[in-house]
Amino acid sequence: MDPDVRTRAAIEEHWRASEQGDAEAEHAIYAADAILDYPQSGERFRGRATISAQRGGHPADRHFAVHRIVGGGDLWVSECVISYDGVPSRSVSIMEFAHGHVVHETQYFADTFGAPGWRTALAEPMPGRSIARG
Repeated sequence: MDPDVRTRAAIEEHWRASEQGDAEAEHAIYAADAILDYPQSGERFRGRATISAQRGGHPADRHFAVHRIVGGGDLWVSECVISYDGVPSRSVSIMEFAHGHVVHETQYFADTFGAPGWRTALAEPMPGRSIARG
């Protein structure tokens, strides 16, 4: 099997397991000594067990909607909406692979915002979306 096909399938399984609350399958993608960084808060989580523990301890009801997965070789990016207790947060996950497992993931989170009026004539809605006005 093509390595990129195998990696994409592993990422898709990771997000499916995340949505279903299957912690073991969700974290199978990570190397034992993987690193997860959250740049907005400055937090680093070291090791698959620690990554799993911090996610498993999250008090919110979480849901995951994957919008796009792109990448190749050892670098892959997922664009998602992760909802916490019904409040959506856009997320970009950058996964670096070695030997078939994630060795480093950086995850960015962003809230939605309204588009300013001065850009109205220049913008069109993204497919399947409407433009939120500021």
